[in-house]
Amino acid sequence: MKIKAYHKNFEYTYTLGVFETIELLKNKPELVLRVYIKSNSYKNKGIEIIENLCKRNKIDLIESDNTINKLSRKDNCFAIAIIKKYDTELKNTNHVVLVNPGDMGNMGTIIRTMLGFGYNDLAIIRPGVDVFDPKVVRASMGAIFNINFEYFDTFDDYLHKYPNRDIYSLMLKGAKNIHSIEPNEKNHSLVFGNESSGLPDEFLNYGQSIFIPHSDKIDSLNLSMALGITLYHFSKDMFKLKQVLR
Repeated sequence: MKIKAYHKNFEYTYTLGVFETIELLKNKPELVLRVYIKSNSYKNKGIEIIENLCKRNKIDLIESDNTINKLSRKDNCFAIAIIKKYDTELKNTNHVVLVNPGDMGNMGTIIRTMLGFGYNDLAIIRPGVDVFDPKVVRASMGAIFNINFEYFDTFDDYLHKYPNRDIYSLMLKGAKNIHSIEPNEKNHSLVFGNESSGLPDEFLNYGQSIFIPHSDKIDSLNLSMALGITLYHFSKDMFKLKQVLR
């Protein structure tokens, strides 16, 4: 198998780094085609974990500086895993919906933030970022391998497949302050627009439009920041009763 720089039409993708490679091997080892490590990878403490996971799952582990240098320009990239792309479907639970997301770094951050607040299902309305792009995988720190994601051509297509849920659209023109919203037991979808233009006005007609109040010193919040605030608000009751790490 000849490994080339990533293209969205490939049937495979790859991780670029030790941490995300470990996350991949822990969560989806059956899809890993092979793993490459650098000759000086002993400098990274995570390599031993990768070696043990590869041995346990009978995955080829190959030492190849050339392959890693070809796929990553970073000197501190000590491991790369080649993974077969896969499809997932959302579960009938709470969802995050991104409409036409365009920034790969934001997408990775959003996926990691979702997982941190107990949201495991992501709907993406096309056109949108390729979640398998190695830049997204790296920005998510491997969290992509712990969530379900599904693409849709339109928001109506999404609603047709996953109906009977509360819709909350985050908009600068939102009708209600987020602090006035108290989530109930019904499954909900939190809908966000893209980084530059947000959601079009038509989303004022879907469910409840809401806004996050902030000072007049800025015109808006970054998408990943707005999403983090929103997920915190909608998940805070769940975490009140759970034991925290500190």
